[in-house]
This record gives sequence, C-alpha cells and structure tokens, in this order.
Amino acid sequence: MKLNYYPETDSLYIDLAEKDGTESREVSEGVVLDYDEKGDLVGIDIDNASKKISLETLTLVKLPSEVKKFSA
Repeated sequence: MKLNYYPETDSLYIDLAEKDGTESREVSEGVVLDYDEKGDLVGIDIDNASKKISLETLTLVKLPSEVKKFSA
C-alpha cells in the first residue's frame, strides 16, 4: 500500500494494490474509489484532502509486515 499526496492539487491517493483500476465510483463529494476488472478495490482518491483529513500525522498500528519510510 502506498499513500501519495499531491500538494499542487491537494489530493491524496491511497494505492491499495499494484493493479490498474478499470472502474471508478464517487462515493461522496471528492472521494473516488477505484476498482479492478474483478471488482476489487485498488485505490482511493481524495480531493481537497487537507480539508477532509489530518495530513500532519500518520500512525501505523500492528501492521503484519515491514514499514518503509520515504521523505518528500
């Protein structure tokens, strides 16, 4: 899973799988879910992210795998 923040558009994309989305559905204003050809959720796009969620802190709890940290 990858979190990608784009400050120029204030959007956050949460990449849940390394698959391409083939269908998108807006579930609320500015929140779009991307699905693959099987209907599995592969990504979440959040427009105006800084107004909808806190971007200052990311807390990870009990992940079952290695956590990699990258700086912007």
